[in-house]
Amino acid sequence: MKKPKWVVQKEQDKKAQGRETVWLFGLHAVRDALMNPAREKLRLVVTLNAQNKLAEAIESAGVTPEVVDSRKFSAPLDPGSVHQGAAMEVKPLDWGRLEDVCIGPASPRVVMLDRVTDPHNVGAILRSAEVLGASAVVGTRHHSAPETGALAKTASGALERQPYIRVRNLADAIKALQHMGYLVLGLDGEATQTIEAAVEGKRDRPVALVLGAEGPGLREKTKETVDALVRIDAAGQFGSLNVSNAAALALYASRASG
Repeated sequence: MKKPKWVVQKEQDKKAQGRETVWLFGLHAVRDALMNPAREKLRLVVTLNAQNKLAEAIESAGVTPEVVDSRKFSAPLDPGSVHQGAAMEVKPLDWGRLEDVCIGPASPRVVMLDRVTDPHNVGAILRSAEVLGASAVVGTRHHSAPETGALAKTASGALERQPYIRVRNLADAIKALQHMGYLVLGLDGEATQTIEAAVEGKRDRPVALVLGAEGPGLREKTKETVDALVRIDAAGQFGSLNVSNAAALALYASRASG
């Protein structure tokens, strides 16, 4: 019996993920990855200076580094990468199932990203999500930023601690959260209702905030699936916010403490 296409695709995706590795770079990103016991570490390339700065983390991780001349840094990074003499090849983190991660505290907050592909934006969102106590950041497996060195560097360590889950279908993930009792709000600059108004009297409920890419915004399918479209209450018509800034403000506006 021939397997359905979706089963074949799922198996292919799983195999591809098994082969996938990421090169993290920069002292902060590498140090945090070294200190993360959940991170599978494959290869560490450092200059002597960086090795000295990372000595404690390297010893803690039990990794044997490759020490190289700073003028002949051998890690396969983009030429513009500011590596500070440290790069490490790792396997992407596996945070597990959406449903398990998003159970979280009494009134969890989740950020969902609809085709946000810029790794710097996603890195900044992960950093804000960690600071503001979000249970997870959720993107799509395709058409969203994967784990990369640039994302990790912008996240400033948050990638190692803040769950970042990539799902096959965002609409299905939204429905899954709705079945768990989440109030799912899509951010749209033309919405008539503010975030504060939408969560008024419902701050004890878990809330998911869905943000689209700058320019296109949310896709029509996403708009149809969320519980309500909301906007950030702004002082005047000054244009739109960067998506990472919008995520931080939305998390703060929807906070459970009111």
